[in-house]
Amino acid sequence: MGGEAPRVPLAATTSTKRKSDASAGGGSCTKKAKTAPNFSVTKDLVDTLREDDDAEVTGADARSIAEYVRWLEGEVAATKLKENSKEEIDTVAEKLRGTCMSGIKKQMAWKPSCKTGGARWAYDGVCVDPLIFGALFHLAGPPKWKAQKYTVPEFEAFMGSINVSVRYDTLKMVGNVNVRYQAAEGTFKMSGSYGAPRHMNK
Repeated sequence: MGGEAPRVPLAATTSTKRKSDASAGGGSCTKKAKTAPNFSVTKDLVDTLREDDDAEVTGADARSIAEYVRWLEGEVAATKLKENSKEEIDTVAEKLRGTCMSGIKKQMAWKPSCKTGGARWAYDGVCVDPLIFGALFHLAGPPKWKAQKYTVPEFEAFMGSINVSVRYDTLKMVGNVNVRYQAAEGTFKMSGSYGAPRHMNK
């Protein structure tokens, strides 16, 4: 039972904000992992108690053993979390996807530039976990890029179909979608253009 104990993994949380919602906010996760406490003396004490039935335990020893047991319980819980992390990441990414789609659609309002496909939208959000942001775009891990350009079909393959019905028309994305991700800050930005294809095709 000797040796240094491994670092305790921390669970990450994700939040988003919409550019159109001034009051939107979100939580953040602690990125720096805590160093596991040194229980080497306590481990030696446990070994002694296992080998010597007559060994005496002081109040301080009992507290030390209780703290060690509590820490071990936390390690077991953290291991279970790690095993389920892929499913949890996908679940959070799906919620983030829905939030992004809703925020983008709210910005797609009718304006004269829709007739030429020149109307612009931009969505700012927060995602402190690169794994979750990578899952948003069906990546196997964190994005290796800070900026990426997608065609509308490519972007909608990740996010879902994005169009807005207005009076006598339907607004859709056109051109390309630019995505930027600042992993150190845990922020991202998506931007692009939209228009009314019925007018654009005339």
